[in-house]
Amino acid sequence: MTKWLCAALSFGCVLGADAVQSQSKAQTYPSKTITIVVTAAAGGVSDVVARAIGQRLSEAWGQQVVIDNKGGGAHIIGGQIVAKAPPDGHTLLVAEAGTFVLNPTLYPKEKLSYDTEKDLAPITGLVRINQAIIANNGLAANNIRELIDLAGKKPGEITYGTAGVGSAPHMNMIKLENMAKLKLQAIHYRGAAPALNDIMAGHINLMSVSLSLVVQPAAEKRLKVLAVGSAKHVPQLPEAPTVLETVPGYEAGTWFGLATTGGTPPEVVAKINAEVAKALADPAFQQRFMAPQMFESMASTPEEFAQYIKSETATWAKVIREQGLKIE
Repeated sequence: MTKWLCAALSFGCVLGADAVQSQSKAQTYPSKTITIVVTAAAGGVSDVVARAIGQRLSEAWGQQVVIDNKGGGAHIIGGQIVAKAPPDGHTLLVAEAGTFVLNPTLYPKEKLSYDTEKDLAPITGLVRINQAIIANNGLAANNIRELIDLAGKKPGEITYGTAGVGSAPHMNMIKLENMAKLKLQAIHYRGAAPALNDIMAGHINLMSVSLSLVVQPAAEKRLKVLAVGSAKHVPQLPEAPTVLETVPGYEAGTWFGLATTGGTPPEVVAKINAEVAKALADPAFQQRFMAPQMFESMASTPEEFAQYIKSETATWAKVIREQGLKIE
């Protein structure tokens, strides 16, 4: 009996020591520079979100926050850096939905060098935003109906830019192709910003891109908006129709989330989550950052965000299988 009692007490001491150690890690976090890896080039929505959140974390904790843009590789390069980092919460990932929910299905296991579910720890959703379908000024189509007619005459000749294979600008155009029975040609970039630049330069024809990146160049007549992917008209683009007025049921948007390395202590994850949630709920932050960018908050607990990723992955896996999409 004494033996069992000693063993139980010993086990309790171990558990108690672990709890104290975890709590200590949370109290001392962050103890050095935090790096936020962004899976896209500078200037896109992922980058804008990361810099705004990074500034808030730096102000709150008095530690430097460095933004590391790792575009290309369909967001895999950035994801891999975070997946392989020390599990201490000092390396964070800001990425678009595709990194979390598309890549695990699109890519064979040997090409995706980490397990999204095991090697990344979800912290919180950040923001969601609708997209618009835009065109360079030289394209002989001013709306979706005219685009459908033009594409019918030139199957496979009209090009569109993406922010990488499996990104929202890619998948939303595939969705349009499927629903409107179009055949277009994808041109893949390391992020939305370089693709947008090539739209304005006339090097590519089309793109599905976040609304916040469209409003100013559209007002300056550097590109044209064929339609918005939201369910309703957008006040900032009063003349733009919705895609679903021509293609019933079509909507286009994306979301961005925050994660860290799998195995990071839950108390550290919870501390990051709480600080980010505080920022997203701050009226001053909403007015200065969220409203001008046309963002909607996706603040959630780590558990809620993990469940959302799981649900979205299952939904998109079905679409990918049905469309026969596969990347070798």
